[in-house]
Amino acid sequence: MEARISIITLGVADLSHSYEFYRQLGFPTHSHPEEGIVFFSTAGTRLALYPADSLADDIKPGLTVNETGFGGITLAHNTRSKEEVDEVLALAERCGGRIVKPAQDVFWGGYSGYFADPDNYLWEVAYGDCWQFDDNGSLVLD
Repeated sequence: MEARISIITLGVADLSHSYEFYRQLGFPTHSHPEEGIVFFSTAGTRLALYPADSLADDIKPGLTVNETGFGGITLAHNTRSKEEVDEVLALAERCGGRIVKPAQDVFWGGYSGYFADPDNYLWEVAYGDCWQFDDNGSLVLD
């Protein structure tokens, strides 16, 4: 197996509403809600939105959706500057997201905060002064 995550799929309550949220955040889209699934481009990985009930049924018929949105996983958006963390959190809030943890200096020496999307998926927006990015905007890990 190649070590790669190709698509992160979020099960959403309202495909059109979630599509608009991510579109307004600036994610480039490759499909529309009328197609039943939406794909967005990100550096290295694709983000997909799919109706939550359909996703649960695809996994296992009769499976129910966790309505809290927190299933022990977060998504992360790493920034190139501390100021960009505040900008991204403010944009998420303007687009209909909810700030869960305002940006602040954190124990590992960086600066981060969290927002929830319309379906309560949690995104960490973080900056670390030692981080580097490749030409595609992906975080470089060495």
